[in-house]
Amino acid sequence: MAKAIVVFGAGYGWETLAPATWLQGCNVHYWGDLDTHGFAILDQLRQYLPHAASFLMDRETLLAHRLHWGKEPAPTQHELPRLTAEEATLYDTLRFDHLQPGLRLEQEHVGYRWLGDRLTHISST
Repeated sequence: MAKAIVVFGAGYGWETLAPATWLQGCNVHYWGDLDTHGFAILDQLRQYLPHAASFLMDRETLLAHRLHWGKEPAPTQHELPRLTAEEATLYDTLRFDHLQPGLRLEQEHVGYRWLGDRLTHISST
């Protein structure tokens, strides 16, 4: 994507980007694993960049990739106050094992066509 950068593998380390105030004026999209820690990392990111939007962290993506579901070894359970209503609903689905105990969809298991279609949508908005 033109005029885009990717930060890979930050995990819970978003505080290192806090001094980069120029990010406040950028569109920021976060794509993590679809598991409880993925949502916890998104929540932490929003502590520093409240306008960050999640990407491919939705129920539709999760259900479309059922064949690639795995197990999260140590799910988190705490409240995440910076999630949107939709994100919080999916987080609760995961942390309370509504679909499967310890459900996880690692981001590398999301299909390239699925990813490409969603990237096209982001670049047009």
